[in-house]
Amino acid sequence: MAGMNFQYDETGSTFYYFLVSFYALALIPFSIWVFRAKEDKDPKDKDKTICHCEACQAKNRRLHASKPKERFIQKILYIVVIVGWVLFAWAAYKVAQIKTDHVEYDPYEVLGIDRGSSDKEIRQQYRDLSKVHHPDKSGGDDTMFLRIAKAYAALTDAESRKNWEEYGNPDGPGAMQFGIALPKWLVEGNTSIWVLMSYVIVFMVILPAVVGTWWYKSIKYSGDKILLPTTQLYYYFINKTPNMVFKRAFMILAASFEFWKRHNNEVVERPTDDEEVRQLMRDVSSTYLNEKNREQPLCFPYSVKARALLLAHMQRLQLPSTHLHSDLLHLLSKCPTLINEMVQICAQLTAMSKAGHATKPRLETLENIMKMCPLLVQGLWENNSPLLMLPHISEQQLKHFVNKKRAIRNLKQFCQLADEDRRSLVKHLEDQEYKNIINTLRSIPAVTMQCDMKVLDDEDNSITANAIVTVMVTLTRESMLSKYGSDPGSLANAADWAAAEGEDAEVALDDEPPADDPDMQEEEVEEKKKSSKPWEKNKGKKSKGGAKKKKPAASVPYKPKAKQTSANGVAGAAVDKKSNGAVVKQGDEVAETVGKSDDESDTAQDSDVEHDLTTAPSPPPPQVDEEDDDWEEFEMESKKHAKLEATSLVSHSVHCPFFPSDKQEYWWLYLCDKKKSDLITVPVRVTNLVDKQEIDVKFPAPKKPGVYTYTMCLKSDSYVDMDLFQNLKFDVKEQKVVESHPQWDDMSDDEEHDDESGSDEGSTSDDNSEFEYDEDN
Repeated sequence: MAGMNFQYDETGSTFYYFLVSFYALALIPFSIWVFRAKEDKDPKDKDKTICHCEACQAKNRRLHASKPKERFIQKILYIVVIVGWVLFAWAAYKVAQIKTDHVEYDPYEVLGIDRGSSDKEIRQQYRDLSKVHHPDKSGGDDTMFLRIAKAYAALTDAESRKNWEEYGNPDGPGAMQFGIALPKWLVEGNTSIWVLMSYVIVFMVILPAVVGTWWYKSIKYSGDKILLPTTQLYYYFINKTPNMVFKRAFMILAASFEFWKRHNNEVVERPTDDEEVRQLMRDVSSTYLNEKNREQPLCFPYSVKARALLLAHMQRLQLPSTHLHSDLLHLLSKCPTLINEMVQICAQLTAMSKAGHATKPRLETLENIMKMCPLLVQGLWENNSPLLMLPHISEQQLKHFVNKKRAIRNLKQFCQLADEDRRSLVKHLEDQEYKNIINTLRSIPAVTMQCDMKVLDDEDNSITANAIVTVMVTLTRESMLSKYGSDPGSLANAADWAAAEGEDAEVALDDEPPADDPDMQEEEVEEKKKSSKPWEKNKGKKSKGGAKKKKPAASVPYKPKAKQTSANGVAGAAVDKKSNGAVVKQGDEVAETVGKSDDESDTAQDSDVEHDLTTAPSPPPPQVDEEDDDWEEFEMESKKHAKLEATSLVSHSVHCPFFPSDKQEYWWLYLCDKKKSDLITVPVRVTNLVDKQEIDVKFPAPKKPGVYTYTMCLKSDSYVDMDLFQNLKFDVKEQKVVESHPQWDDMSDDEEHDDESGSDEGSTSDDNSEFEYDEDN
């Protein structure tokens, strides 16, 4: 076997090839990352859709002022990229100028004859050159003589000529040449010592130091960048207090170790904190401070300070100093991540409680924890009106929204007003201020949720005990203003907008239905009942009586369609109108319909669900071939694989002028049992709801047969009064006992065939027993 020969680069040619190739692998992705195309809108178009209220402008100025370091780093990166491409161009030029050292061996050229020369001419030329270059002759050259002899043999000897034709060398295959793409001067002389020292410094000093520093910092945090002591704190208190009220959850959040100087070096402690915090506590004067609590760490100074700052933020109080304002911004930036950690811990404790390792937290505990996030993002207290999320709206101005003529209590009702009525309601505002309100309503979401419950089985799709049930949830996001009202920036009124979209228009509060459309009259009468229902609280008995007279006429069309069944005869995502709770409700309607009678619950249904219930029953589904079923299953599996990809964290920017940074819309989706106050599935955090999102929620069916009603919940972590609920009523049947299967018969035939072919009897009995064990399991 031929040997191998390693050679360092004598001229530096291969080193430049290696340098250019490796350099390009790093330079091209780095340049794309630095000069990546941004997906932001045109600044002129974006300026027309954002809010220009005083709080938003102050936030934009603060964010712009905090970016000089980022702009400086960006300039440095641009310079590095430019210098890198200049060096790359120089290296590429050097490579282009390099001449190859490899020359193919040609015996004809060595002898100085043409390729078509005859054997006689070859021998004659060899004799003439031998006489001149023979070492015994005067002036002979032994090196040249050896080359001539080698060339003559390559052309006259059969074996040498074969080697030359196959391997390019008359001597046959030589040693394989390997070129090391490093200059030879690096390993020669005194430079080898410096190269060895460089290796020692890089691999034995710098690399262990970098890895050790990274490891020391990373072991302090969980996967979501939460301090491990904070996670342990949440585990302890949630397990200790399974039925946690909002006040308790708020105090535990403020006790997070991210707010303590001992665990987080970003926290700044000042000598003036005692006096300033004491003054702030007097201004807040809330029972949520509970400064006399002696429970550690809830009684520590950092925790009391955090509670005072967060309470001042939720009450929108003016802080006495800029230092406290900077501390508040730091607290708020950590709160959404910390609250999500508390939500995940609640789900984990619920799973651990089934094995008896923890106390199961109640569903109210989870909901109280989730409630904190939108309140902190918007700077609102738990009893404040959601209308305060709009700019230029204060507590004093809310009295104009509720009077004897109207009762506007949430954003949906405000959007349902005609543009002239909305403008007259806030007539004390200037045109630019009213434009800010409209821009904010365009950015606030209106989400609809549709659920379809299925059991993915090849043979039977019915829900049996312990079966894995899949709820396919479809979330659709629209603009609040575009869905429920008229947008003055697009079309004149709600009727024109609805006609352009091809849907039925939602009428204004005081409009009369057309006389020539009875179906439209019924929908509009029901819409007026829903819209006027909150107003009736402030009216006398006469108005209430009038509302009762309208109930029978409005509720008649809905009774036959109260329950929907799927194609296989199993009730999937059925609407149970007799259950205590509304179906797909939003805003104050959710709170008003819980616990009411059947008629009152019917009047509070969402318009989308009412439209589905009032329509005629759909015809029976057409017969579907097996190929179509296979295709649907293939599409479903493809969607599952697509969901394994990295989830985007960009959805829509939230209008939150009191939050320190840009906030994206996120949602929590989970299934629960309201009757037992039990969490069924782990809350899924939806982070990429741009227009439409499909999510599969899986859960095991109950062990006992019967009719169950679960509730699919969708909660926002950014906006108040945006929660959605949908009741899912399903019938769990007895689990089927499978006695035999055709595939098992095939396996038995194979085993019998093995027995007949002389297989071992003992091993066959073992296989049968193992199969029976699997069958029993």
